[in-house]
Amino acid sequence: MARTVEGSSDAKGLKVALIVARWHEDVTSRLMDAALDALVKHGASPDDLTVVRVPGSWELPLAAAKLAAARRHDALVALGCLIRGETPHFDVLAAETAAGLGRVGASSGIPVVFGVLTCETLEQALSRAGGAAGNKGWDAALAAIEMVSLYRRLG
Repeated sequence: MARTVEGSSDAKGLKVALIVARWHEDVTSRLMDAALDALVKHGASPDDLTVVRVPGSWELPLAAAKLAAARRHDALVALGCLIRGETPHFDVLAAETAAGLGRVGASSGIPVVFGVLTCETLEQALSRAGGAAGNKGWDAALAAIEMVSLYRRLG
């Protein structure tokens, strides 16, 4: 039978930075609060958590790259909200934000979790930030915890 390797949900001792976009702050603040709550409830010390605020989702990869280069955190969680408008601007931002965060994670060896909502409407975003669809900030924090543990197990 194949050996399975997976991470745990124990955040004790982890140093995690949340990078949070201010654009659509009514949504992103809910994502941030849930992510912080998840980290603490899974054992992280509030003293080991850092919140970095950036203007919008476009700036998330830029801040992530600086944080990753400093090597002070075990994981980075990028939280933002993009809502489709009437122009292709949404498509460009969503694609470049995702690609940029992926590049930071791949090049740094530090888990960088994508917690950016890409929604059609504000109502959809609010639903994913503590409404009927749960809170994706919480989910992103749990993914960060698990990925740190998995990276450590993989060596």
